[in-house]
Amino acid sequence: MYAVIKSGGKQYKVATGDKLRVELLDNAEGDTVELDSVLMIADGDAVKVGTPYVEGGKVAAVVKGHGRGKKIEIVKFRRRKHHRKQMGHRQSYTELEITSITG
Repeated sequence: MYAVIKSGGKQYKVATGDKLRVELLDNAEGDTVELDSVLMIADGDAVKVGTPYVEGGKVAAVVKGHGRGKKIEIVKFRRRKHHRKQMGHRQSYTELEITSITG
């Protein structure tokens, strides 16, 4: 059984026991989170597709931790113009472990 959920503007395919990193959530480490924006649930040949969300579909997950991703370097450079700009960015994330899928 697996589900497709939406979190932080992105879509994720999840199954029970999976660990995934989503955009930062305001939950403490160890909390249980219910994600109710379920787009699709598949159980073998039975597939439920939502319009846009599946009614009664929920995915329960436990917050394993928070962190920041790998640094992305941004360099803007124009040759022969004495122009060089350098920036960096690290995206924050929340790591979840999926415990159950209902719907």
